Amino acid sequence: MTIRCAVEDVFRFYRDFTNLPRFLGDVMTVKQIGPGSSRWTIQGPLGVRVKWTVRLTEERANELIRYETVAPTGLRTSWEVHFAPGSEVGQTEVRAVMKTPFGRLGRVGLALIGKPPAGEVPSNLQRLKELMEDGMVAHTRHAVAGKFARNE
Repeated sequence: MTIRCAVEDVFRFYRDFTNLPRFLGDVMTVKQIGPGSSRWTIQGPLGVRVKWTVRLTEERANELIRYETVAPTGLRTSWEVHFAPGSEVGQTEVRAVMKTPFGRLGRVGLALIGKPPAGEVPSNLQRLKELMEDGMVAHTRHAVAGKFARNE
């Protein structure tokens, strides 16, 4: 996803995990609980809310953020978010990868409950783009119903 903002600005915004509920479709709140850990409230199917502890596992300023759920090995969900200068000055290329527990089986399971990573990840990046470029979110696919509704 190409975002018309400087790499430093996009990285800084994303790295402040308390900003994530502003564009991630199912993340309702994020609270810092330690230097590299936070508590996330996720809204799942049928309105069920689940709390996860997430820890930062790697950070390279303006290049990479890796984080994962705190869970036994094999049951963790992890994310990699890559940042790079775009083809034009003032642009940032952002690429996100989500790794689910149980590999392909886990992805199929998520798809069956309406949360396919192949749709959710690009939708989240589209909302990040809108927020960074326009200051608001219009894209609502793969998001909790009503989460990004505009008050008009």
